[in-house]
Amino acid sequence: MKQAYLWSNRLSYSGGPEILPLRRAFHRAPMGAQTAAEREQQHCAVTVQKCIIDGMFDWDDLRYFLAVAREGSTLAAAKSLRVNQSTVHRRLQELEKHLGCALVKRRSTGYQLTELGERLLGRATRIEDAVADFERAVSATGQEARGTVRVTCPEALGPRLIRAGLIEKFNARYPDVRVEFVMSEKILNIGAEADIAIRAKQPADNALFGRKIADSPWALYASRSYVERFGSIKAPEDINRHSIVTFAGVLTDHHAARWLSKVAPTAQVAARAGSIGALLLSVKSGAGLAPMPVIVGNDEPELVRLIDLGPELGTPFYLLMHQDMRDTPRVRVLFDFIIEQLDEIQPLLAPF
Repeated sequence: MKQAYLWSNRLSYSGGPEILPLRRAFHRAPMGAQTAAEREQQHCAVTVQKCIIDGMFDWDDLRYFLAVAREGSTLAAAKSLRVNQSTVHRRLQELEKHLGCALVKRRSTGYQLTELGERLLGRATRIEDAVADFERAVSATGQEARGTVRVTCPEALGPRLIRAGLIEKFNARYPDVRVEFVMSEKILNIGAEADIAIRAKQPADNALFGRKIADSPWALYASRSYVERFGSIKAPEDINRHSIVTFAGVLTDHHAARWLSKVAPTAQVAARAGSIGALLLSVKSGAGLAPMPVIVGNDEPELVRLIDLGPELGTPFYLLMHQDMRDTPRVRVLFDFIIEQLDEIQPLLAPF
């Protein structure tokens, strides 16, 4: 109820002017000169405007619309929101029912935004940012370190930090602060989806505050069974005569993926992995060679570390928070604790 209240108060103030340009845009042509699609869009725009004025729907439903727009399916949206898929269906349908028009359309590959959905996406995103900004401001007013801090980090990193006992040490010092890890290869919104991030990429957002905490090396790995069958390698150019596991999805533009395609352009691609977890499983199965972080490969006794990649192909890790959260006690104490414990944390991020 609290979150829905925040959405409602924020949007009842700023929503109307955001939609008005849509309505005016459809009034430029006489009704008879419009196509059926244009008439439908005009009807939808007018209906949206009326809903805003009358307060006829729950603005919290926009979270579900945004999640489906970003994830491309209701199942993925449900996972990102940590709710049931049926809940996403229901809330999205309720939003469309109140608006009187469709925002998404079903395709064989998932969900696609309608033209109106595309038009409203940017506005919905700005509303989400405004709500996150409001909640950060409210959160920063508390004086006690109490509540939950969400830490987002790559999938390979979270288990290492959890196993190291650092969270137990932190909890002993701050028993009223609960740490929740959100492990994902996606870049989550700091402030809206997480409070603190450990990212393998230098931030481009000036609103983020933090520092570089480690450089994590990469190496080329294969399973022991693969090496027994096909032999090892001594130099990168030897990869061309082997099968490889390369990257897909969010990892496609990773510097290790570009390195692999450059040094082994004729290698046979046995599999493509869209996450570090999928990459690890593929290599362990014996599918082929692949570069991966040393923090992942060295933990696997079934793998052989073949050659090390240069320092320029390492992963820089950054500890980040939103500047608006710098004075939020529950977030700041964990951020400062991580900096304080860097002597213990850095070997976890950058083993050799």
